[in-house]
Amino acid sequence: MSGIAFMPLAVLFMVVVLPIWIIAHYGTRWRSNRAISSGDEQLLAELWDAAGKMEDRLATLERILDEEAPDWRTRS
Repeated sequence: MSGIAFMPLAVLFMVVVLPIWIIAHYGTRWRSNRAISSGDEQLLAELWDAAGKMEDRLATLERILDEEAPDWRTRS
């Protein structure tokens, strides 16, 4: 008889408490993983600086090539 009395409590736990618990748990994990870490932020800043330097170098190279070989863009 004690097994029958336990059954409604188990069903109530599985239907009400467990889904709320799971949603709250994974919602918290999702929010914490959504933010960028300080290490990732620093790496992103370094990559941004490197990309800016590469862009400047490419512009300089194109300017030099335009002066020394004006038809370099049309050659195949």
